[in-house]
Amino acid sequence: MVSALIDSNVPQLKLLSKGKVRDIYATSSPEHLLFVASDRISAYDVILKNGIPDKGRVLTELSLFWFAKLKYIIPNHVVTSRIEEMPKEVHQHKEQLEGRSILVKKAEVIPLEAIVRGYITGKRIVLGPGFTREFPIISGSAWAEYKKSRTVHGIPLPDGLLESEKFPVPLFTPSTKAEQGAHDENISPEQAAALIGQELYDKISAAAVRLYTAAAENAATRGLIVADTKFEFGLVDGELILIDEALTPDSSRYWPLEGYAPGRSQPSFDKQYLRDWLTSQGFRKGLEGGPDGEGWTMSEEVVRETRERYLSARDLLLSDQ
Repeated sequence: MVSALIDSNVPQLKLLSKGKVRDIYATSSPEHLLFVASDRISAYDVILKNGIPDKGRVLTELSLFWFAKLKYIIPNHVVTSRIEEMPKEVHQHKEQLEGRSILVKKAEVIPLEAIVRGYITGKRIVLGPGFTREFPIISGSAWAEYKKSRTVHGIPLPDGLLESEKFPVPLFTPSTKAEQGAHDENISPEQAAALIGQELYDKISAAAVRLYTAAAENAATRGLIVADTKFEFGLVDGELILIDEALTPDSSRYWPLEGYAPGRSQPSFDKQYLRDWLTSQGFRKGLEGGPDGEGWTMSEEVVRETRERYLSARDLLLSDQ
């Protein structure tokens, strides 16, 4: 297996931001930024010490696919993914950056995570045949909230929904966009509208639901369910655009369509496997730094299994393209 790229290294460019996955660089073009997808991976807003080989390339390939597929709904920030079309100072790093980099338009980032849920789900680990265990809620869980109050993000829902059941219509459930190291917080639609303004909120919620619906229909033809996903939006000259990434296994829950049945947790092609493993190792709020304070390191098996899930999602989605 190839080694994971934990940190990009482009000394000719100014590093502006180092996120959970992406490194963002300024370029000689004042209107553009360089997004580099590393192989870092996070769970519960905690970055693991080791990465997943090829993950950054998978995220980039899938984001480019969905940005192109869905641009009829809303414009996006992509300028080019071809190194030779980027500013000259990027060219000498082609070997490192090719396949994991996108030149994008600078945008005013809207401080809201635009989450769309097509199915109700939560956080549960399957320990083996016949054994399941609920763990304490670490961050917002739609299924846990529903069981407690028959709401999701404060939105009232009917009685009798089963775990993993499909909603009658997709739900737009926003959260705050936290700084690195902090946790995103689920908020109600009313709180989100107060945060960014009702008019902008209405535009984002409508666009997010349209994006999710179109993507879910497309994924279903390839044997995948998009249970939920997260979008981010920005403004360029006052125009609302889609930014960051789109419908990757990092930002979405992908389930196999074959064998789907409500009333239980579902196998997945995303990082839910990693979340479950981390929880099984004793992760909880207050232990973000690891049991010894040195962080969390995935076992070789977890790295391999997570990588296979990401590659499987990519192969299914991009089949016959």
